[in-house]
Amino acid sequence: MAEEDDVRIRVLQSLRGKICEAKNLGPVSAPNRQRDLCTFCTISLDQEEVFRTKVFDKSLSPFYGEDFFFEIPRPFQYLSFYIYAKGSFQRDLPVGKVSIRKKDLYQHSGKEQWFSLQPVDPNSEVQGKVHLEMRLSELITDNGPGCQQLLVRIIECQGLPLISGQNCDPYATVALVGPSRSDHKKTKVKKKTSDPHFEETFSFEVTRSSSYSKKSNFQVEEEDIEKLEIKVDLWNNGNLAQDVFLGETRVSIKILRNENFHKAWYLLQPKGNGNKHKPDDLGSLRLKVNYVEDTVLPSSCYKPLCNLLLKSPDVKPISASAAHILGDICRERYEAVLPLVRLLLHHNRLVPFLTAVAALELENTQEANTIFRGNSLATRCIDDMMKIVGKSYLMGTLKPVLDEIFDSNKSCEIDPIKLKEGDNVDVNKENLQNYVQKIFSSITQSSASCPTLMCDVFRSLRHMASKRFPVDPHVQYSAVSSFVFLRFFAVAVLSPHSFQLRPHHPDPEISRTLTLISKTIQTLGSWGSLSKNKLVRLALDLFHNSHFRFSCVCVCVFICCCYGKLATAVLTKYTFGKRAQGRKRIGKRNFKKRWLRVTNRELSYHKHRGKEALCIIDVKNIRAVEKLDESAFNRKNMFQVVHAEKPLYVQAGNCVEACEWMEVLSQFSRCNERRLANFHPSTYTGGAWQCCKGLSDLSFPPNIIENPMLANLQLDIDCDRETERIFSLLTCNDGKFQKMEDACASIAVYQGPQREQDEYSKFTIQDPKETFQTLKQLRNVMEELQTQHDRRNDPTAKYGSL
Repeated sequence: MAEEDDVRIRVLQSLRGKICEAKNLGPVSAPNRQRDLCTFCTISLDQEEVFRTKVFDKSLSPFYGEDFFFEIPRPFQYLSFYIYAKGSFQRDLPVGKVSIRKKDLYQHSGKEQWFSLQPVDPNSEVQGKVHLEMRLSELITDNGPGCQQLLVRIIECQGLPLISGQNCDPYATVALVGPSRSDHKKTKVKKKTSDPHFEETFSFEVTRSSSYSKKSNFQVEEEDIEKLEIKVDLWNNGNLAQDVFLGETRVSIKILRNENFHKAWYLLQPKGNGNKHKPDDLGSLRLKVNYVEDTVLPSSCYKPLCNLLLKSPDVKPISASAAHILGDICRERYEAVLPLVRLLLHHNRLVPFLTAVAALELENTQEANTIFRGNSLATRCIDDMMKIVGKSYLMGTLKPVLDEIFDSNKSCEIDPIKLKEGDNVDVNKENLQNYVQKIFSSITQSSASCPTLMCDVFRSLRHMASKRFPVDPHVQYSAVSSFVFLRFFAVAVLSPHSFQLRPHHPDPEISRTLTLISKTIQTLGSWGSLSKNKLVRLALDLFHNSHFRFSCVCVCVFICCCYGKLATAVLTKYTFGKRAQGRKRIGKRNFKKRWLRVTNRELSYHKHRGKEALCIIDVKNIRAVEKLDESAFNRKNMFQVVHAEKPLYVQAGNCVEACEWMEVLSQFSRCNERRLANFHPSTYTGGAWQCCKGLSDLSFPPNIIENPMLANLQLDIDCDRETERIFSLLTCNDGKFQKMEDACASIAVYQGPQREQDEYSKFTIQDPKETFQTLKQLRNVMEELQTQHDRRNDPTAKYGSL
């Protein structure tokens, strides 16, 4: 049973950070091109590009300001950042790179720092690993023992890079090198694969006695075996073009000193282990990188901690619950709330928890005009809830107006001090009024589409606020508007790239426009209760406050009284490779580039952007969205959309994009009727499915889930992973955990917080005995979970090379 559990251990990786800026970029080609240098930055996992910034024009010190976050779906060796100079009529030229080994990422985690750019050398751009077997045997002749033979078996390779976006045509060269020899041999070429199986064995002579008469490459009678090494190079067969180096590995023969047999995996290395010469000054790049690796154990290990957290809404007082204690201990770490919100959301426990913590905050709020304005546990949880469930709501409400702002790029500057030469302040005021009115009109018209969960939370807040401040008639609306306008719409307008409303960070001019619009929305949404600085006064002078106050009231009432209806919103669109559906039984089915577009209602693909749809698939008819085996078409990053007719086969640009598209499509089809419990991960060719050799020509196997999931939110939440993250956060804050235990003991002994006030003033302890009991339960659960981690760590795991 333990072995079965160990099989279910998962290592999940994610990367978050920011590409800040570069400075003093070095020469690319001719010096006279430097002042016109247009650059962009990319992120690569080994040699696979997974992220790209927009092009920054004509600067040797560009400010990129691009945030990034993605799950890493495969193993990797290096995380690399490349800066390229954009070419007009030729290929983009590399300026330099920053490469960080995976094992060194923890040294830079969470830090913003400068990295020197290194030169980009084609012979150093490697990835993948090779599986080798070496055996030393003695060759017997008619005259007796003759020489020793070294048998080298090239078994397979994994993770070789893509060449021009496609699988490579790899082959390996094997050489026995030493002071006086260099014997080379070569495998066959494997076509269109990044994981070739060679299974070829080569023999080399390693010693020769004086009685052995066969000709050999030895220049001396006897040779020192320990000075010999096996060198394996991987190449891509270029046919008519030059072969491309993929990596090498070197293994010393003295590894066979004690045993005559050795078999291991080796990571491919740069040629000659990289260039050692001192590089030119190519400039530097400022980065912030946060790499997280979650080792997720089987579900049974997390049940005690998960159950303790799920009981939180029922604990009285709420401050003594495990979830509230997590928020107190990890108060400075904003990311601590997100896994808690996702866990409670999955188990339908979020609304009662938010109601309880909001009630606790209202008890401590003395003035109605400061309601829900702080950075408390309640406001942080509601912020994360809105980001999770309100994505499609924002897409349908704000994205059309934001696209217009980015495309038109009209100035909205109303501060006379910041006006540029030639700007007309009256025209700018008209532009600002026009944009804000469009946004408010869109918000007002779409309030009935607000997600049901947000409606439930805001209805509860409205009721509690009016009960807490019965004299103030406006507090029931300001309690809702403080979230809807100040923390949701205004923030999304200010940072649209953070909400996936735009692909890149805006340039300085558009960023200023978004700042003005966001401040105006905050001001009008709070009915002028924000501090009356200069910008706020200018914004208030532009608008009829009573009209917008009425609009805000209408939005708040609609949201609190209506259950959400799903509005049509364009979620994402991209150019992908799509396999032709094969309208004829005879003929070649090839891959063509198509423009894919998905909304929360339909998936469509087009010949080009802006053209009519060639095919439209109703999201309700999607029965599975699954990864496709690489062997199906000898292509990487493939997935299939199984619907009522033939499956749609799609190839993404890289592994991250494939996962993101699968997640988006899965979210809106997970609750569909007749979803598939089984699916074919390969294709139907030659009269049979290539995965299971089944002969039935069906688009899907017969095992079908008849009843849809009973869930209002179609989110794929990995509860084990979220619980593991909570465990990691509690473990990292063990010192604060201990201080909270001491604080409970002190309050209980001295009947109040008279002693050591500074030590626990940041903790909310209403009932010290109940809180201490929960802390004790948490401590026991954490110790048991840590034991499970320690027991499953395998110190004997071996890899061939360091």
